Amino acid sequence: MVEALRRHKARQNETRLRWGAEYQDRGLVFARDSGKPLDARDLVQRDFESLRKRAGVPRIRSHDLRHSHASHLLRAGVHPKVVSERPSHSRVGITMDTYSHVLPGMQEEAARRVDAMLGGTVEATSEQPAALPLTTEAPFK
Repeated sequence: MVEALRRHKARQNETRLRWGAEYQDRGLVFARDSGKPLDARDLVQRDFESLRKRAGVPRIRSHDLRHSHASHLLRAGVHPKVVSERPSHSRVGITMDTYSHVLPGMQEEAARRVDAMLGGTVEATSEQPAALPLTTEAPFK
C-alpha cells in the first residue's frame, strides 16, 4: 500500500504542475484536482472508490481504513485518548474495547512496568511487544 500511495503522490505532483498557480496546496493526500478538499458527504458515498482506484490502492472499505488507522496508532504507542479522538469515539473505553486485540501482551507489559517502578529486574523477551516509553517521573512521592 505504501508503494501505491507513493505513485499517487507522484501523479498528484503532476496534476499540481498542470494547475500551476491556481492549485490550492493544502497538503492533502486525497484532494480534488485543484487541490481543494473533497466534500466529506461525497467522499464515502461517491468519491472514495474512484480515488482508491486512481491511486492504485487495493480494494478496501473506508471503514477498514478507519480501523487500520486506529490500530496502527495504538501499536505505535499513541495514547488511547488521542486515538479515540481520531474516529470520534465518545469514550476511550469504546476505543480500547474495539482495538485492544491489536495490543497483545498488554498484561505482560503492565507487569513489567510495575516491576520497573518498584525496582525489579524483569526483562523483556523477544516474544513480548516493544514497550511503550516509560515515564522518568517517580510514581510515588
